Amino acid sequence: MRKKIALVTAASMLASVIALSGCGGNSGGGSASQSPTQAAGGTETKAEGGGGETGSGDAMHLTFYYPVNVGGSAAQLIEALCNDFNAENPDIVVEPVYTGNYDDTVTKLQTAVQGGTPPEVFVSLATQRFTMASTGMAMPLDDLIAADPDGQEYIDDFLPGFMEDSYVDGQIYSIPFQRSTMVMFYNKDAFKEVGLDPEKPPTTWDEVVEYGQKLTNDNRYGVGLALNSGSAQWAFTGFCLQNSENGENLMSEDGKSVMFDTPGNIEALQFWLDLQNKYEIMAPGIVQWTDLPTQFLAGEVAMIYHTTGNMANISQNAEFEFGTCFLPGGKRQAAPTGGGNFYISNGLSEDRVQAAWKFIRFMTEPERAAQWSLDTGYVATRQTCFETDLMKNYYEELPQAKVAYEQIDIAKPELTTYNAAEIWRILNDNIQSAVVGDATPEEALKAAQEQATEVLAEYQ
Repeated sequence: MRKKIALVTAASMLASVIALSGCGGNSGGGSASQSPTQAAGGTETKAEGGGGETGSGDAMHLTFYYPVNVGGSAAQLIEALCNDFNAENPDIVVEPVYTGNYDDTVTKLQTAVQGGTPPEVFVSLATQRFTMASTGMAMPLDDLIAADPDGQEYIDDFLPGFMEDSYVDGQIYSIPFQRSTMVMFYNKDAFKEVGLDPEKPPTTWDEVVEYGQKLTNDNRYGVGLALNSGSAQWAFTGFCLQNSENGENLMSEDGKSVMFDTPGNIEALQFWLDLQNKYEIMAPGIVQWTDLPTQFLAGEVAMIYHTTGNMANISQNAEFEFGTCFLPGGKRQAAPTGGGNFYISNGLSEDRVQAAWKFIRFMTEPERAAQWSLDTGYVATRQTCFETDLMKNYYEELPQAKVAYEQIDIAKPELTTYNAAEIWRILNDNIQSAVVGDATPEEALKAAQEQATEVLAEYQ
């Protein structure tokens, strides 16, 4: 009998909605679940009871854009955190505004900037850092860090695998917040059923095929991997890292060029198609990110590639023993990181910048970041989080959650470039053309390379 893990109440509250989380993209290509306070039509909405009555009449009010791409319960967690901050800082009132998914948030941020009313602080994808810097929507944080008495110690405490994608041209533009890696979830009961050792998940692509063939039957696929727009680029980053000659990523470190059509990447895309068409161990066509957790919980797929942000959902709802493991490797094991960081808008008065920085420091304190990890399934972002009793007890009760943290040492940022939204669209569209049979993997990735190179030409 599977031991039911008694996570904190907030995690239970999140369990039914965290499956919609797209940590590496725009809600996995699906529409974002609206919070209870979001208005119809997807417009952003300030939180009811978001702290507006806290503080004196002279309190400074800050607007905080938060992408509710994990459902209404995430908004409730954010509201509670903002209320806690407001109670501790009566001269500041942070008002959370729920802005839909990550793509919606960028669009609304652009509109707010153009209208002269940018939010003081916002959460956006780490992959947006080049765009935030080049458009001037976010400010570099180096002066704030230098002026903070323990600023460098604070920065050094973040996990390097997450801090890595906070830099643009040597300057820090964002602070890690809700971060994740992609891991493999697998059904231990299904493993036992077909004679596989439930404590020995696949470690190589060859084993993915071998295990997948044993696990596939008339009612179940062996493997589940999202191929929809907005999610494919996150998974593809991982597979390309796993199959590169020397661990190269899909892009250069400066975000100004891409390497889509390398032989290793073409081979990786061919492997995806083979899972569907040659081995028939994965559902055909465009597999949706948001469908995979539901299918996994229903026993319709035995192994899924998905975000650690789904840990709360799966641990609360699986009626079978499940495990997690590092992503299986091609030439090597590797994984993509994803998720959102804190940014401060550019052009603010100094007092508002300082207040926004104070809020970011509050939200990323070790105990608070550890609790956020427990409540959501995201990976705690700071080294000192893992020294807290919260994290120690959590990993003891739910060891499956520790895999994402342990995997960070072999993880690299997902596809990150200037004009990231357009580059993502190009890669996703061309991957899908291969999946539906309109192009070979080589044709699809060569087309993606040409189109992306043209878009990035202005940044050379």
